[in-house]
Amino acid sequence: MQTRLSVHQKVAKTKIAYFCQSCGFESPKWLGKCPSCGQWNTFAEEIIEKANTAIPDWKSNSTSMQRANKPVQVSEISFDEEQRILTPDKEFNRVLGGGIVAGSLVLIGGEPGIGKSTLMLQLALNMPGMKVLYVSGEESDKQIRMRAERLSQVAIDNLQPVEDPRSEIRNPRFEIGKECYILTETSTQNIFKQIEQLEPDLVVIDSIQTLYSAHIESTPGSVSQVRECTAEMLRFAKESSTPVFLIGHITKDGMIAGPKILEHMVDTVLQFEGDRHHVYRILRAVKNRFGSASELGIYEMLGDGLREVSNPSEILLSQRDEPLSGITISATLEGMRPMLIETQALVSTSPYGTPQRTATGFDTKRMNMLLAVLEKRCGFHLGGKDVFLNITGGISVEDPAIDLGLATAVISSHEDIPIPFKTCFAGEIGLSGEVRAVNRIEQRIAEAQKLGFEQIFISKYNLESGGKNQKRIDLSRYQIAVRTVSSIEEVFSALFG
Repeated sequence: MQTRLSVHQKVAKTKIAYFCQSCGFESPKWLGKCPSCGQWNTFAEEIIEKANTAIPDWKSNSTSMQRANKPVQVSEISFDEEQRILTPDKEFNRVLGGGIVAGSLVLIGGEPGIGKSTLMLQLALNMPGMKVLYVSGEESDKQIRMRAERLSQVAIDNLQPVEDPRSEIRNPRFEIGKECYILTETSTQNIFKQIEQLEPDLVVIDSIQTLYSAHIESTPGSVSQVRECTAEMLRFAKESSTPVFLIGHITKDGMIAGPKILEHMVDTVLQFEGDRHHVYRILRAVKNRFGSASELGIYEMLGDGLREVSNPSEILLSQRDEPLSGITISATLEGMRPMLIETQALVSTSPYGTPQRTATGFDTKRMNMLLAVLEKRCGFHLGGKDVFLNITGGISVEDPAIDLGLATAVISSHEDIPIPFKTCFAGEIGLSGEVRAVNRIEQRIAEAQKLGFEQIFISKYNLESGGKNQKRIDLSRYQIAVRTVSSIEEVFSALFG
C-alpha cells in the first residue's frame, strides 16, 4: 500500500476549469453567462496543472518565496526617497508622473497599429547610460532592426549584431548603441535566464499575450497564461527593482485583453489611443500609483517615429482666414496641462421627423443636457434641429469647463453669427442656466494670454474667495480682457446683442 501511495503522489494532478475571457472569472463547469461581468459565451476550457513543487519564482535560486514576512510598524520601515529615471521623452515623463519608478510594472494598451511597439522601441533606443532588454514575441530580430532603421535617432552604423559567448548557437539579440538588446523569445523561463546573464536596467515585453509559462498547461494568450506571466514579471520587478513595461492588446470593446485582474496587478496602466486618419497620438494614464491618473501626452506620428508635441494648443487650433459660425475656442485641462481646443457645432433643420444628435469627442448625454438648457432657459427652439458637435484633433474631452464654449458654438451656428476672433471660453453650465466656476482658472487664463487671445469669458464666481485656503484672483496682472458672467444669457447678450 505504501508503494502505491508513493507512486500515486508522483503523478501530477490535473484540473480542468473554465475561465471567462472577458473578466477572468473561474468556474468548475461551462456557463453561458458570466456571473461576474454579465457577458455571454465567454467561457473557455483550460487545463491547469497543480504540481507538488512550490510556486515558481522568476529566479530559480531565489529564497524569497520561502521567507516568512512579519508585521512591521510603519515608523520602523526604512524609506529612502528614490530618484525617478528620467527619459529623453518629456511627454512620457509627464504621463508617468515625473519619470520611471524603479521596480514598477507598467502596462501599455492600444489598438493594433496605433504605435505601441514604435513608442517602446524608440524609448529603448534612446535611454542613455541604461542597459535595456527589448523582448519581442511578435516580430523577428530582423523586423525589429528594420523598424529601428526608420527611427531617426538611431545611427545605423552603431547597429551591430553580437553573439552570446555562453551559448554555442547565435543568440537572436542585437546591440544597438551598446545599450539596447533585442531578444525574440516567448518562454518566460528562457527570458529570465537571459535576464540573469544580462542584468538589464529596463525590460520591455512586446507583448504580454504572446508569453507563456511552462508551469501552466494552456495556450499563450489565455486567461491563465496572461495572469501567470504577469505575476512572474511582477515578482521579478519588485525583487530586483527593475522597471518592466508590458505591451498589451485590446479587445473590440477597447478593453485590455485578458483578465481584469491584470490591470489591478500592475502599478500603472497607460492607454495609447488616436485616430488612424490623424497623425496625432495620445498617451493617457488610466491608473498610476506613483502620480496623477489624469495626465496626457500628445505625439505626432511621422515616418521616422513619434515626435513629442510640446504645445498641443497650437495643433488643436485650426488656422482660419475668415470668421465662421459655429466655431469657438475653449480652455480645458488634462491633468496639470492647460490646453485650448477648438469646439465646432452645426445646427440645421431636420429633414426627417426625428432630429439627429451626434457628438464626436464629447459625451452625448451631456450634449443633450446643454441643448435642453438652451431651449428651456434661453428660449432657443432646438427640438426639431439636427445638432452635430465635434472636438477637433481627434481627442476626447470630459472637462465640464468646455460647456460654455459648446453652448456658444451651438447658438452661433443656429443664428449663423460668427464668434469674434481671439475669444476664449471657460465655464460650466448648470441646469438653471448659470455659469459655474471651474478649477485652476488662472492656468486657463495664462494659456489663452500666451497664445494671443484678446478676451476670455469665465464665471464671476471664480473671482470670489472660496475660503481661507483659496486666494482671490488678481486680474490686473493679465493683459487679456477677462469677462466675468453669471448666466448664459449674459454671454449671448455680450456676443450677439
